[in-house]
Amino acid sequence: MRIKGIEAFEVTMGLEEPYTIAYDTFDSASNVFLRLDTGSGPVGFGCAAPDLEVTGETPSTVLAALNDIARPLLVGSDPLRISMLLERLREPLVAHPSARAAVDMALHDILGKTANLPLWKLLGGFRSRILTTVTVGILPLPETVRRARDWVGKGFKCLKLKGGIDHRLDAERLIAVRQAVGSKIEIRFDANQGYSVEQAVEFVDLSRAASLSIFEQPTSCSYPERLGSVTNAVSVPVMADESLMDLRDAFRLARRNLVDMVNVKLMKVGGIADALQVNSVARAAGLEVMIGCMDESAFSIAAGLHFALARPNVEFADLDGHIGLIGDPAPDTVTIKDGYLYPTDQPGIGGDPKF
Repeated sequence: MRIKGIEAFEVTMGLEEPYTIAYDTFDSASNVFLRLDTGSGPVGFGCAAPDLEVTGETPSTVLAALNDIARPLLVGSDPLRISMLLERLREPLVAHPSARAAVDMALHDILGKTANLPLWKLLGGFRSRILTTVTVGILPLPETVRRARDWVGKGFKCLKLKGGIDHRLDAERLIAVRQAVGSKIEIRFDANQGYSVEQAVEFVDLSRAASLSIFEQPTSCSYPERLGSVTNAVSVPVMADESLMDLRDAFRLARRNLVDMVNVKLMKVGGIADALQVNSVARAAGLEVMIGCMDESAFSIAAGLHFALARPNVEFADLDGHIGLIGDPAPDTVTIKDGYLYPTDQPGIGGDPKF
């Protein structure tokens, strides 16, 4: 079996509800889908969700990377030699992590289809479902409370609030949501690098009554020592997101004890194979792990889910980037029920996108 052809194309999906985070407002999502054709063998699919602020990519740079760099290095190769192919692409695609993630997904999709197994079982098969958060963007306080109640009413048991612009107002919003949803709903908070150390510490103090479970990326990723200062000063577990882009970052965060937890996103680290390596570093260091996402098709959400289900120490999930996408080519590759995310029972990643 050999890779006969590669096709990459952009798909822009609208959002049912635009949302705001600390540094931007979003009303649509552009993903780049990849198709690897093996002739008489299975077809593998992948998906990149580039984000200029996070991955340093745009859809056009991803398309160029896949067509101009990946294509000549992949065509004619055995798709089951995943480690060899990904290592061949590592340096040429070092500045294109989500493009690399798309290739990684497509190769793993072919592997699962060849083995006739869902990927989560092939990779380890530790659990069959995982609880996921659902995100509430930066909104006025009354609207924040309304959205939180809506999500809980739909069965979600874990909320993630976005903030990072005004730490005092963020604390007010957090406490108001806690009062609205009760004590049994888990609440996490993501500042998206928006705070100083002092603001982060004051935020935790002001929001103590909200019983926050995770405090994600309070300070700028450009100054890792600030993240460590917050971790040492607060009682709430602190998680790195933008500060973790690759395996080296995971090692540095672990070696210097800068955080309690890490958010692993396939689009940042370059796919499932690298996520498994980052996860091993985290486990060795005693860091808790969450699988996260960008605004992504359910197809790449499924890829992240398979990784999470395969490994016992990936205990947390923030896989809601597909919710509310209009025109997703692969909406049925994951299922949400009572706040839990389930894969399909189909081989590979769980069903081919329809274009």
